[in-house]
Amino acid sequence: MNSIKETNERLRFLMDNIKDVVFPQYSAVHTEYALRVVRDVVSALTSPEIAAQFVEGLPAVKELVESDVAAIAKNDPAASDQREIVFCYPAVTAMVHYRSAHLLYRLGVPLIPRMITELAHSQTGIDIHPAAQIGSGLSIDHGTGIVIGSTSVIGNNCALYQGVTLGAKNFVYDECGLPRDIPRHPHLEDDVTVYSNATILGNITIGKGSVIGGNVWLTHGVPPHSRILQGSAVESFTDGAGI
Repeated sequence: MNSIKETNERLRFLMDNIKDVVFPQYSAVHTEYALRVVRDVVSALTSPEIAAQFVEGLPAVKELVESDVAAIAKNDPAASDQREIVFCYPAVTAMVHYRSAHLLYRLGVPLIPRMITELAHSQTGIDIHPAAQIGSGLSIDHGTGIVIGSTSVIGNNCALYQGVTLGAKNFVYDECGLPRDIPRHPHLEDDVTVYSNATILGNITIGKGSVIGGNVWLTHGVPPHSRILQGSAVESFTDGAGI
């Protein structure tokens, strides 16, 4: 059995090569070489069969990460170009790790997906559980302190700012007194924006196109196109205007 240190070193090497696959335009190695390395490392950590399936899934990972980069470029006027985003933005590191880990999670690999997302957590301060379901085009601005729980669902073209928590409000326990792994985190529908330090808790739905303001504490669902401000009731708006 590999030691913790050895496994983490292999995973860092794996993620470096996955980045070469996802961003070949910025890589010093040929994509085919990076893919061979990825296959070999995943095979050593899991099995040749899992490694083959993982490599087959990497084009979809690449497409999703590219959509995340494009979303950041669209939402952040401080970004000069996509090269700056890829090289400098912690969100890109977090999403490459998360989307790779989520693929391994869906392939039934234990432990390794969580170790991958924790590597990103330690580097970026962005904590995304590999079991969370995240659609395309997630824009994370700054990102420090973001927490996305394991049963969270995030739709397409959403935006999260620093300090956002998508967490559980409470737990349901089994007959042995252990918490049951059932849906307990928020579901953000498409085009939702959550501003800095907002906390959204529980198995609730934030409707399409809604805007959740900074420092809001929210434990109930809201309908589509709602605007939630600190200390206010639910406001609905239909023109898509943000805060």
